[in-house]
Amino acid sequence: AVQLVESGGGSVQAGGSLTLSCVVNGYSSEPLYMGWLRRSPGKESEGVAATDHRGRVDYVESVQGRFTISKDNAKNTLYLHMTRLKPEDTATYYCAADHGSRALWVGYVADYAYWGQGTQVTVSS
Repeated sequence: AVQLVESGGGSVQAGGSLTLSCVVNGYSSEPLYMGWLRRSPGKESEGVAATDHRGRVDYVESVQGRFTISKDNAKNTLYLHMTRLKPEDTATYYCAADHGSRALWVGYVADYAYWGQGTQVTVSS
């Protein structure tokens, strides 16, 4: 079984930065397909960033140029580095993972096999 433990959320002013971390436990095979997604009340879940088993990356247009997804394979950790944060980025952020070789697309939201517990990001104006 795979367990994801995420951290790094907090409260920042608009224009600030945060880095989220997601530690992957219980997996020692080939790299997983992984992503960061966010949820806020009254809104659909939104894929923010994704990376496939080859290390390729994809971003939703609203965060392009501001967010960076990366992996530290030695630490089995996924990161989301967020800069120039905006109030509309306020949400609960989740890391997620799936096994198998799928096409890279940040729009995958509901069909991940494994989920982190979520971490809150609040951006004030």
